Amino acid sequence: MLSRNMKLLRTANGMKQEQVAGFLGIGRSAYSNYEDGRREPPMEILEKFANIMGCDLAMLYEEDEEAVKSELICAFRTEGLSKEDMEEIASFKHLVLSYLKMERLLNG
Repeated sequence: MLSRNMKLLRTANGMKQEQVAGFLGIGRSAYSNYEDGRREPPMEILEKFANIMGCDLAMLYEEDEEAVKSELICAFRTEGLSKEDMEEIASFKHLVLSYLKMERLLNG
Protein backbone atom coordinates (compact mmCIF):
# COMPACT_ATOMS: atom_id res chain seq x y z
CA MET A 1 0.00 0.00 0.00
CA LEU A 2 2.92 2.41 0.64
CA SER A 3 4.16 2.19 -2.94
CA ARG A 4 0.60 2.50 -4.32
CA ASN A 5 -0.07 5.56 -2.19
CA MET A 6 3.21 7.19 -3.18
CA LYS A 7 2.33 6.82 -6.84
CA LEU A 8 -1.27 7.91 -6.30
CA LEU A 9 -0.24 11.06 -4.46
CA ARG A 10 2.52 11.89 -6.93
CA THR A 11 0.27 11.57 -9.97
CA ALA A 12 -2.60 13.44 -8.28
CA ASN A 13 -0.19 16.32 -7.72
CA GLY A 14 0.91 16.22 -11.36
CA MET A 15 4.52 15.45 -10.52
CA LYS A 16 7.01 13.34 -12.40
CA GLN A 17 9.26 10.85 -10.65
CA GLU A 18 12.28 13.00 -11.56
CA GLN A 19 10.77 16.02 -9.80
CA VAL A 20 9.97 14.13 -6.62
CA ALA A 21 13.35 12.42 -6.59
CA GLY A 22 15.11 15.78 -7.03
CA PHE A 23 13.14 17.28 -4.15
CA LEU A 24 13.93 14.28 -1.97
CA GLY A 25 17.62 14.49 -2.88
CA ILE A 26 17.78 11.01 -4.41
CA GLY A 27 18.09 9.57 -7.90
CA ARG A 28 15.04 8.80 -10.02
CA SER A 29 15.88 5.09 -10.02
CA ALA A 30 15.96 5.03 -6.20
CA TYR A 31 12.58 6.77 -6.10
CA SER A 32 11.23 4.37 -8.71
CA ASN A 33 12.26 1.46 -6.47
CA TYR A 34 10.21 2.96 -3.63
CA GLU A 35 7.18 3.56 -5.81
CA ASP A 36 7.38 0.08 -7.35
CA GLY A 37 7.67 -1.51 -3.90
CA ARG A 38 11.12 -2.97 -4.49
CA ARG A 39 12.64 -1.02 -1.58
CA GLU A 40 11.30 0.57 1.60
CA PRO A 41 12.13 4.29 1.86
CA PRO A 42 13.80 5.53 5.05
CA MET A 43 11.74 7.66 7.44
CA GLU A 44 13.56 10.85 6.42
CA ILE A 45 12.46 10.33 2.81
CA LEU A 46 8.89 9.50 3.84
CA GLU A 47 8.65 12.68 5.93
CA LYS A 48 9.85 14.86 3.05
CA PHE A 49 7.53 13.04 0.66
CA ALA A 50 4.54 13.60 2.95
CA ASN A 51 5.43 17.30 3.19
CA ILE A 52 5.53 17.85 -0.57
CA MET A 53 2.29 15.90 -0.97
CA GLY A 54 0.56 17.77 1.85
CA CYS A 55 -0.52 14.73 3.81
CA ASP A 56 0.07 13.07 7.16
CA LEU A 57 2.81 10.48 7.25
CA ALA A 58 0.20 7.91 8.32
CA MET A 59 -1.69 8.49 5.06
CA LEU A 60 1.17 6.83 3.18
CA TYR A 61 0.16 3.56 4.88
CA GLU A 62 -3.60 3.99 4.44
CA GLU A 63 -5.25 0.91 2.94
CA ASP A 64 -8.35 2.69 1.61
CA GLU A 65 -7.46 4.33 -1.71
CA GLU A 66 -10.46 6.67 -1.52
CA ALA A 67 -9.30 7.92 1.89
CA VAL A 68 -5.93 8.77 0.37
CA LYS A 69 -7.58 10.69 -2.45
CA SER A 70 -9.76 12.63 -0.01
CA GLU A 71 -6.70 13.76 1.95
CA LEU A 72 -5.22 15.74 -0.91
CA ILE A 73 -5.29 19.16 0.70
CA CYS A 74 -3.90 21.25 -2.08
CA ALA A 75 -2.55 19.89 -5.32
CA PHE A 76 -0.20 22.09 -7.29
CA ARG A 77 0.77 21.49 -10.89
CA THR A 78 4.53 21.46 -10.74
CA GLU A 79 5.70 21.64 -14.32
CA GLY A 80 8.78 23.80 -14.62
CA LEU A 81 9.26 24.37 -10.89
CA SER A 82 12.71 24.40 -9.35
CA LYS A 83 13.70 22.42 -6.28
CA GLU A 84 13.50 25.66 -4.28
CA ASP A 85 9.94 26.24 -5.52
CA MET A 86 9.03 22.72 -4.47
CA GLU A 87 10.53 23.33 -1.01
CA GLU A 88 8.32 26.43 -0.65
CA ILE A 89 5.27 24.43 -1.74
CA ALA A 90 6.13 21.68 0.77
CA SER A 91 6.40 24.30 3.54
CA PHE A 92 3.06 25.79 2.55
CA LYS A 93 1.35 22.39 2.47
CA HIS A 94 2.82 21.56 5.88
CA LEU A 95 1.44 24.83 7.25
CA VAL A 96 -2.02 24.15 5.81
CA LEU A 97 -2.01 20.59 7.18
CA SER A 98 -1.01 21.85 10.64
CA TYR A 99 -3.76 24.47 10.56
CA LEU A 100 -6.38 21.89 9.62
CA LYS A 101 -5.21 19.57 12.43
CA MET A 102 -5.51 22.41 14.95
CA GLU A 103 -8.99 23.27 13.67
CA ARG A 104 -10.09 19.65 14.13
CA LEU A 105 -8.68 19.56 17.65
CA LEU A 106 -10.27 22.84 18.67
CA ASN A 107 -13.64 22.13 17.12
CA GLY A 108 -13.83 18.50 18.10
